[in-house]
Amino acid sequence: MAHAGVTQGASAYKVIHFSIRARLYKGLRTGAMQLGPLADDERLKMILPQACGYCGGTSHLAADHVIARSRGGPDVGDNLIWSCRSCNSRKGTKDLLAWYASRGEFPPLLLLRRYLKLAIGLAADHRLLEDPIDGMLNLPVDVVSAPQTYPLPPTLRLWVVPLPA
Repeated sequence: MAHAGVTQGASAYKVIHFSIRARLYKGLRTGAMQLGPLADDERLKMILPQACGYCGGTSHLAADHVIARSRGGPDVGDNLIWSCRSCNSRKGTKDLLAWYASRGEFPPLLLLRRYLKLAIGLAADHRLLEDPIDGMLNLPVDVVSAPQTYPLPPTLRLWVVPLPA
């Protein structure tokens, strides 16, 4: 919904955006649809400009775990993005969504999508998808911080730097 609103240049969410969200939600609940694979995000990661996934900086880059290993995040390529030394240090082992919230920011949609796919995968691995949120508190992600509402499309960004045309 938010991705479509941003790419279409919408100033506010329209019926079509809510329809997208409702259709995906129903499809996921009934099993008629599935989340796109993290492999799609990995292909996108290869064409995005090499920049910090948090601030867009291009110097002193290193791989950073979206979900910190010390919190139980997987040590796999799907869980890695580029991060500058400064952002990596500031984020530390904090949960990605809690870190963004503490800064009063909303994460770029492609980073949020990666985080949510990882979180859903972890919940599925622990057979917790049908459990209430309080049953997921032992996961290495802060499910309570998952956005329930999204800012208007003009205030969102797909990525930290402009995407290649």
